[in-house]
Amino acid sequence: MIHISNEDIDNFHHVYRINLINSCSGYKSANLLGTKSVDGIENVAVFSSVTHIGSNPPMLGFFLRPTTVMRNTYENLKSTGFYTINHIHKSILEEAHHTSAKYDSEISEFDKTTLNSEYKKSFQAPFVKDTPLQLAMEYVEEYNIKANNTILVVGKIVEIHVNEELLEDDGFINLSKADVATINGLDAYAIPKQNKRFGYQRPK
Repeated sequence: MIHISNEDIDNFHHVYRINLINSCSGYKSANLLGTKSVDGIENVAVFSSVTHIGSNPPMLGFFLRPTTVMRNTYENLKSTGFYTINHIHKSILEEAHHTSAKYDSEISEFDKTTLNSEYKKSFQAPFVKDTPLQLAMEYVEEYNIKANNTILVVGKIVEIHVNEELLEDDGFINLSKADVATINGLDAYAIPKQNKRFGYQRPK
């Protein structure tokens, strides 16, 4: 087994270090976050940092890199209070990954990819059409991570839209049935094929 010290990490070329540290945490969720600016311009961007915060109330968080440069997703959800989380699946991997390109705020990634937006009821942020699991989110609060100037954004789930065949009798959403992707590092995608579930565990 290769040993990599903290000193080694500090001395690596920055691209090598970025790839190493982004991949060592393991597989991450692969999501497209949809927003709309106050001027009506749609935005969609890939995120691999969405995480469960709590079930009651239903809350999810995601991390943003330092906002020293324009972060359109952040600016939009802060100004409107709403965004969507859409699970990336096998059929849209390349198009979804392209949304990581840094377009100006007046350009919609929907116009630069084959991804299509859709709206449900009166929710103002765009969903990504044909994704198997879509979440309507309302901004709640944020926390600044002083150690590296990143931000944890916390949102409340206000609507869930899920393909019927994925929802099991006990409420479990079986993402493997929809070829939903995960991300390893920054740019490697995998498609989990099977879930192995274990019951709630108690001391023996």
